[in-house]
Amino acid sequence: MNKTNEYIPGVCNIGRAEIAKRKQAGWIGTIVTIAVWIVLFVMRVPAAWQLLLFLPASLAASGFLQASMHFCAGFGSRGLFNFGPEAGKTETVMQAEFRAKDRKKARHIFALSILIGVVVAALAYFVQPK
Repeated sequence: MNKTNEYIPGVCNIGRAEIAKRKQAGWIGTIVTIAVWIVLFVMRVPAAWQLLLFLPASLAASGFLQASMHFCAGFGSRGLFNFGPEAGKTETVMQAEFRAKDRKKARHIFALSILIGVVVAALAYFVQPK
């Protein structure tokens, strides 16, 4: 992990404030996933409805992955970074080579988030009471 709190292309593009924001998104996504699963399970809705868990589970995965990697996929895909004390105040990555590395890392995070969301939804689908 990058402990220097500096921009490293394709490795680290966010500091403490942004990391905290990603962790919060991860927890919110986790809570929503669990709450929706409980409601669907208790209501004994058709198993196909469990697939809706893909969305909040992907959000949770994305938040936690970005926080642990110190890398915002959204910033990476748009050529931005932020190490300031406030979340949301970004700077632009000027070098095309650096932006390409960031886009590659962003795609990796998006793909992992989707994969985790699919796995969670599939597990919920298959453990639905008959």
